[in-house]
Amino acid sequence: MTLHDDAVRVLKEWTAPQAQDIAQEQLRLDYLDHLLAHPDGLWRSCLPAHITASAVVVDPAHGRVLLTLHPKVGRWLQMGGHCEPGDALLGAAALREATEESGITGLRLLESGGRPWPARLDRHRVRCTGRDRPENVHLDVQYVAVAPPGAEATISEESLDLRWFSYDALPELADRSVRSLVARARELVG
Repeated sequence: MTLHDDAVRVLKEWTAPQAQDIAQEQLRLDYLDHLLAHPDGLWRSCLPAHITASAVVVDPAHGRVLLTLHPKVGRWLQMGGHCEPGDALLGAAALREATEESGITGLRLLESGGRPWPARLDRHRVRCTGRDRPENVHLDVQYVAVAPPGAEATISEESLDLRWFSYDALPELADRSVRSLVARARELVG
């Protein structure tokens, strides 16, 4: 099975979080259409849009979330990014990104049916190919990663800052998408 096959499988099997979220279902269908039209739809080179994978890192015991201050965007975001050739599964790509950017080993993605399962989807514009290039669209598949007890984060070169925030005290520079993802993560971890 290729990463493309896995992404199609995940998106075919995933259902939007609640019946109230018609927008999530439409994104799921749009992502599937993208993958069906683009065999290279998971790679950064697929323009103007490509699938990305991210994970919000949570510490349920302390009611907090780890966010990174992204240098290109200037906002607090979850960990995530582009899929790489070595990624065999979409969830594994999200876990790899979360581990690399947080410095935390032993992260665990929330699962459903014994498999890592997305929490939500988000489509956003970003310049990932340089300032002199047009914006691209990231079709982000977002997961929840649970930090092990006593986890200590280490800032990476991909971040301006890295901090834990209470679920109820997210930073002002966290956009609506991050707030929605944190709220969904909180629902899932209790």
